[in-house]
Amino acid sequence: MASFSSLGVGLGGSVDVNALIKASVDAVKLQITRPNGLNYQAKLTDAKISTFGQLKSLTATLQTAAGKLSSVTGWNAVKASSSDDKSVSVSAIGGTVETTFSVDVQRLARAQVSTSDALPTGLPAGAGTLKLEIGSWSGGSFTAGAGAPVDIAVTASDTLADIAGKINGAGVGVTATLLTDASGERLMLRSKTTGEAAGFQLSVTDDDGDDWDGAGLSRLAAGLSSDPGASAAADAKVVINGSYEVFSATNTFENAVSGVTFKAEKLTSSPVDLTVAKDNSTVKKNIEDFVVAYNAVNQALNELTKYDSNTKQGGLMQGDSAVVGLQNSLRNVVQSLSSSTDVYKSLSDIGLGNIQGGDLSIDNTKLDAALKNPDALKAMFIGADGLSTTQDGVAEKIKAATSSLLDSKGFFASKDTQLKEALKRNTQEINRINDRASSAEALLTARYVALDTQMSKLNALNAYVAQQVTTWNKRSD
Repeated sequence: MASFSSLGVGLGGSVDVNALIKASVDAVKLQITRPNGLNYQAKLTDAKISTFGQLKSLTATLQTAAGKLSSVTGWNAVKASSSDDKSVSVSAIGGTVETTFSVDVQRLARAQVSTSDALPTGLPAGAGTLKLEIGSWSGGSFTAGAGAPVDIAVTASDTLADIAGKINGAGVGVTATLLTDASGERLMLRSKTTGEAAGFQLSVTDDDGDDWDGAGLSRLAAGLSSDPGASAAADAKVVINGSYEVFSATNTFENAVSGVTFKAEKLTSSPVDLTVAKDNSTVKKNIEDFVVAYNAVNQALNELTKYDSNTKQGGLMQGDSAVVGLQNSLRNVVQSLSSSTDVYKSLSDIGLGNIQGGDLSIDNTKLDAALKNPDALKAMFIGADGLSTTQDGVAEKIKAATSSLLDSKGFFASKDTQLKEALKRNTQEINRINDRASSAEALLTARYVALDTQMSKLNALNAYVAQQVTTWNKRSD
């Protein structure tokens, strides 16, 4: 509110006009500022919006946890193990059939490595053209692959270092490195990838007209154009169950056994046994995660709806029928029965019971016993039909209930819209009252200014009249 330091002069200087105006404006704003007023209601609504957002997040976590138990793939977890994982490591995808097989690693995948004869250090190699081809070596002969060969032009001033740079910049599947020893410099080429098909051959076209005279650029042909022998690129080779040879360009075998991926880490002196078995630990972890997720929602709802008789204070949502209804619906669906005709029909049958406050507890002895009967346990969560497309299992019902709550037109979306509309109306009302207060302030200020001005004039007139009376009285004397 504006301050008028001179206001009140005409009123004798003893009237606190600013205080009078402020009191009037404050009275207009009382609906905003009083306890439980519009400001308080706005903060309360903001808190509820935030709280429902947190509840939505907790419910989404519960939905995810229930989804793992209602999904067929969630029950297909397997565990792959190796009798010697330092020699052969293994993994398997969910649903892989339980099996055991042996693997004997007879060869690891290699990249080809070829090195040229030594040339004088730092001197030009000679002019001409190098041709690099990717392919495979067999029986001393080279078979080019499907890719086009790459030609690399070499000038008369190029050294081996220059040639290595040109090869590395050519984008072919070979890296070039310069080696220096007592004999001079050598060009070492290595395949960028392993596998028989990743071999290479370098051919030389020497500008001196003779590609094999040991002079000029043709000096690179020795060691780089011929069969690399033991340094040739090769596929990894393993023998499965002592009978079946399998090859891989890398040391990883993805399709040799359906659903299983294993990697040859080193050569073996005896077969390594690889085993794929059901992984009950994953199922148990999914059940434990579900309990944690449900308890988190339940505890949050308990805190929001509680009433503390000692402090006489209620939770933020205490008495909110919608929130109480939400808690009851979740508790009811958790206690629902499966359509399973097997031994387990409810969560309590497998050791998941309710304790004080509505939380779920886990009887590990009972749950571990249920895990030994995986088909019956699965039927309890997914239903008698064993399909995740229906909603006749306990986990399916919980997922369906939480999905409905989280739907774009469900409980949380509806509450969010409702609260935001209330906050919008609250803001509009605050703005309306503030506008009215501003108008009242402006009107009162204008009236007091006018009154002060008029009083100043009257005071001046009064002073003049008094002066004239005094003068007349003196003259009459």
